[in-house]
Amino acid sequence: MSTTVVLYIEDNPDNMLLVERLLIARGCQMLKAINGSTGIELALAHNPQIILLDINLPDIDGYEVARRLRDAPQTATIPIVAVTANALKGDAEKAIAAGCDGYVSKPINLRDLWNAMLQFIEAPST
Repeated sequence: MSTTVVLYIEDNPDNMLLVERLLIARGCQMLKAINGSTGIELALAHNPQIILLDINLPDIDGYEVARRLRDAPQTATIPIVAVTANALKGDAEKAIAAGCDGYVSKPINLRDLWNAMLQFIEAPST
């Protein structure tokens, strides 16, 4: 089985490190982007199996990133899981409407994040 490639678009270095440790432990390869523009470029260039997307990014928000990824033929079907501190009523629905397939709120619970990912990818063999 090939390595699962995960793109994480996140501007917080602590969250990036936390998720990176999880993904490495689970046998995944992680691509990192600290803003939406770089995230879109990496998604187009590397075709990851899944994208983890922060909503509050410094350049363009995650909702717009999700819309752009859905509009591009090469990334239109890649599962996107929003990982965000936006946990108010309606935030999950807004993320889904923008093109996200799943939603996990911060602070990040690694078990919840991994379970959300497993809805869209097969667990890599470790």
